[in-house]
This record gives sequence, structure tokens and C-alpha cells, in this order.
Amino acid sequence: MSEQPSRPSKPGKPYRRPQKDPVRFLAFEALRAVDERDAYANLVLPPLLRKARAKGDFDGRDAALATELVYGTLRRQGTYDAVISACVDRPLREVDPPVLDVLSLGVHQLLGTRIPTHAAVSASVELARVVLGDGRAKFVNAVLRKVARQDLDGWLEQVAPPYDDDPEDHLAVVHSHPRWVVSALWDSLGGGRAGIEDLLEADNERPEVTLVARPGRSTADELLGALGEESALPGRWSPYAVRLSEGGEPGAIDAVREGRAGVQDEGSQLVALALANAPVEGPDRAWLDGCAGPGGKAAMLAGLAAERGAVLLASEKQPHRAGLVAKALAGNPGPYQVIAADGTRPPWRPGTFDRVLMDVPCTGLGALRRRPEARWRRRPEDLEAFAPLQRGLLRTALDSVRVGGVVGYATCSPHLAETRAVVDDVLKHYENGSAELLDARPLFQDVPALGDGPDVQLWPHLHGTDAMYLALIRRTA
Repeated sequence: MSEQPSRPSKPGKPYRRPQKDPVRFLAFEALRAVDERDAYANLVLPPLLRKARAKGDFDGRDAALATELVYGTLRRQGTYDAVISACVDRPLREVDPPVLDVLSLGVHQLLGTRIPTHAAVSASVELARVVLGDGRAKFVNAVLRKVARQDLDGWLEQVAPPYDDDPEDHLAVVHSHPRWVVSALWDSLGGGRAGIEDLLEADNERPEVTLVARPGRSTADELLGALGEESALPGRWSPYAVRLSEGGEPGAIDAVREGRAGVQDEGSQLVALALANAPVEGPDRAWLDGCAGPGGKAAMLAGLAAERGAVLLASEKQPHRAGLVAKALAGNPGPYQVIAADGTRPPWRPGTFDRVLMDVPCTGLGALRRRPEARWRRRPEDLEAFAPLQRGLLRTALDSVRVGGVVGYATCSPHLAETRAVVDDVLKHYENGSAELLDARPLFQDVPALGDGPDVQLWPHLHGTDAMYLALIRRTA
């Protein structure tokens, strides 16, 4: 199937100007921003939705559909690419990216939603007329009519290799993850087919919006009272968490607008709580968040520290992210300090702190539910780029904590190269028992399926959280 140049209407047939559908046009705009500017949908989409509401183009149902079109298309991009490839006569890389975005939106409507076939095709062709022109709209029409001949299961049977022939490639196509990500997640998770399929399916589900009541500034009960039983539920694991029902709007809550509460995955809350509650020997007055941006964990730690008469230093290398940390901590009931500093060349003296959290930069493979485009953006070589930084930051953390104090090494990635490999490599340099791993599992109270320890790996399919990792290490000499 080839793209055709734009042609005038047939003689005697009046030309009809294409009609702009605000919902699908906005979804297309968001996908182009993700593709052209390496933007993240969770940052691009909200301002587009606010602008559309302000113009009067959108209501709540329109916003929900636009959100589904954007996130659904991004999550299933690998599967849809395989389907589209089977319906065109050229390599997919030779299809212009804007055309591919319109096609992907159309395929998602056909295979991933309950939108009727005729409506999905006609709306996609109309979008193509608006953003691509009549000629390429004919190409879109022809491809989507081919796609519409089968449902998703039929296409998967055709485009995915049999599991017995190539398990990883089968899972990559069926569950829309790059093959190397499937392999890495499977290695980290262990076990057989059922577990990895559950995890990949969870990555493709829409995550709940979870709030955190910042200690000393708000409570979960306050948030639940403000939202009502129909709009929110308590968190599964964190006493500070509140889960919003579908369609809940965090910005409508006073505590969120005032900074006394925020949006934060429950896994991140659990990591901060575990570090705060880990047993330390001796005084407990000085805490450090060494990679504090954008400030969610720092805000929780600052509140917990204030309740105990301790002080938090929140350090972030990037000045603009340090500004976000300062905003998150504004109004904290106790003393704190925010600085812009390189965690691998710290301005503080060794042995200064009683507790240190290092939530290091990583590939983000643990948050693919929230940032589905990251799975297509990351490459295996990214692991090599992060490795020296992750090890350097953990060494800084261990040097910064006093004897008897505790370090929490955290990542939002379950990849073994970013979790246990980093911890094991760094601890080799702390000989004669000068640093020891603590069993972190008891600090995740009532959370099941935490594995053999002593570190903790959370999982979307087991815990309903991002795949956060935490290792707790005590300095002993």
C-alpha cells in the first residue's frame, strides 16, 4: 500500500472541507510532541487539556477519550507497529512519522477500544485530511480498512511468532515491550511464563492516581473526607496514601493546591517510609536526600524528620529541579534546607548524616505504566551510561553517613544491572564489615510477596505500585 499525492476532487463533485475533531486533533498533537521533542505524555497532555477546556472545546468525556487515545496508543505502539507493517508495502521506517501517528491512533480505536469500526475509520481519515492532506488521507483509509478485517486476537495470531519458537519475541509483540526490556524484566522477576505475562499486562494498564498526605501537613483522613467515599479509597500499604477513583482530579483538592498533599505513587511512599523507620544506632538528628528532585520523597522525609526533631538536607544537582524540591517542601513544619549540588562531589563532610536516601537516576523501567513512551526511548546502552553515576552516588551516600547510620539505595527500575549489581559492586569496597545490608522487608509492613531479601523489589502486578527497588545499608565502621 503506497501513499498517494493529494488530488483535487472529481469533476462535478463539490469539495468538502475537512472537519476538525478537537479530541483526535489534540491526541495527534500530543503524539507529535512525544515523537518530535522527546516529550513525555504526562507532561504534554495536561496543558493541552487545560487549553481545550478553557476554549470550551472539551468536557470531561472528551478529556477522558483524548487521554485514552494518547496513552493507549503509546502503550501498544509495538503491537500496532507490527499490525501496520503487515498492511503496508514498505518498511515502517519509510512511513512519515505524522502519517504513522494518525495510523496508530486509528489502529488503537479499531483494536483497543469499543469505538465502532466505521466511526474509528472515518474519524481517522478525517483527522488525516486535516493534518496530512487528502492524498495521504486516502492511504490512511486503505490501511485502516485492512486493519479492520481482524480483531486484536486475530492480528496477534498473525504477527506474533509462536511462544514455543521464540518466547521473548512473542511476549514483546503481544504485550508491546521491546524484546530487550522483556528479557531484562524476566531476569529480574524470575519464574515462568505466567509471572512475566502478568507483569507485562500490568505495564499496559492505566495506573491509579495516588495521593500522599505529607506528614505534619495533612492526613489521609483529611483527603478522604474532602473527596468522599465515591471518589477515593485508602492506600493499600502506606498510611499516608489515598487512591483516586477514575476521573478524580487532584488539582481540585485544597490540600493538593496548598502543597500539603501531592501526587505520589505508593511505592515511592513505601521507600521513603522504610528509610525513615530503619533502625539507627545513636542520635537521629540529620537526614539527607541526596537526589531529591522533583521533591516527592523529600517532602515526606522532611515531614517525618520534623516529627522527630531532625533536619533534612535535600540536595539536587539540577537547579531547576532543586526549585521543584523547594516548592514541595515549602510549608514543612520543621527546619530543612534545599541546595543545588552534585551528589558525586558533595559539599558536606563525610559522616555528617544519620540517614541518607539516594534515589538514583535510572532507566525508569519500573514506571512504564505512567511513562509508556520510555520503553521505546530507552536502549540497552543506557544502562552503561547510568552505571558509573549510580555507583558514584551510592559511594557518596555511604561516605556521608556516620557509623551506625543507614543508607537507602533506591531506583525506579527493577533491572538487575541498576539494583543488586550496583549494591554488590559498591559493597565490595567496604571491607572488614564496615557496611552491611539490612533486611528491608520488615519495614514494608503487611506488604506481601517481597521475595528472599534482604533488599526489596516492588512490582506493578503484585503490589499495584511502580517497580521501586530499595536496599538498606548500615555503616558499621
